[in-house]
Amino acid sequence: MCLIWGIPYLLIRVAVRDFSPGALVFLRTAIGGLVLVPFAIASGGYRPVLQRWKPLLAFSVIELAVPWLLLSDAERKLSSSLSGLLVAAVPLVGVVVAWATRADDRGGGVLRYVGLALGLAGVLLLVGLDLGSVHATPLVEMLVVVVGYAVAPAIMARRLADLPSIPVVSASLLLVAIGYLPYGVLNLPPSPSGKAIWSVIALGTICTALAFVVFFALIAAIGPSRATVITYVNPAVAVLLGVLLLNEKFTLGIGLGFPLILAGSVLAARRHAPEASGATVPESALCEELAIDQSMTTVPFDVSKVAVTRPRSPSSVETQSTSTPSSG
Repeated sequence: MCLIWGIPYLLIRVAVRDFSPGALVFLRTAIGGLVLVPFAIASGGYRPVLQRWKPLLAFSVIELAVPWLLLSDAERKLSSSLSGLLVAAVPLVGVVVAWATRADDRGGGVLRYVGLALGLAGVLLLVGLDLGSVHATPLVEMLVVVVGYAVAPAIMARRLADLPSIPVVSASLLLVAIGYLPYGVLNLPPSPSGKAIWSVIALGTICTALAFVVFFALIAAIGPSRATVITYVNPAVAVLLGVLLLNEKFTLGIGLGFPLILAGSVLAARRHAPEASGATVPESALCEELAIDQSMTTVPFDVSKVAVTRPRSPSSVETQSTSTPSSG
């Protein structure tokens, strides 16, 4: 998951040289959504998903339609490395969202606040030391992207998590593709380069269709704010590819800011076990136990077939400081 979502920054940077941001979002979502149609039908079809069209539409707009447009536009001026590192702040915002919405994975104690402070300091160093080469507009766009990426998983966990993951992600992608259809068709470049075309194809198939199926399973397994911890490795992949393949600079801001963001995200994503005896275990904790029993594979499972709550003793709930999926 970390590798799959560390590559898009490079691919977007290459694609926007020929494709406009709106056209790129249209093609990426259309390809990803259509690839998943046969699998969505095999998983039960779209009827249950469309019955919850309001949260589906909210998720699609907040996670896909707005962030992907702004990210693509920002990467016309920002390096892929810097874009990836700014997205590393998603877990920090995810913690704030979990606290504000009283989500099940909002714990963590004092260390969570220490992590938020470290992460904020890292972002300030990252942006401040490189301020001379960064424009304000793309930074604001990246801020909106980060907030969207942090808020959308909470919507998914609260309103859509009991639905089969493949129909949800396919329907979300197709909704966004339909919304961008008029603009995308009218603004396709007349003769894009081969690199740009292959970048779009890779974005739609690997970094969208495959990535979201795995990501939804991750949300069900460990909770929304901790699921955003996949951004720990994403920036490292983005920086490595940007420096090696696009000749981007490894700046002082990157060198000092990224370790603080990483350390802050790790601390901020900590969670404590339930404190009350006989407390009800939320769906996210139950799914986490199932995922651990299955060696933390990233194969999606249908959480609609799992009981949402059951009495548990707090001693039987294993607490982990962080949780990341295995490579499968």
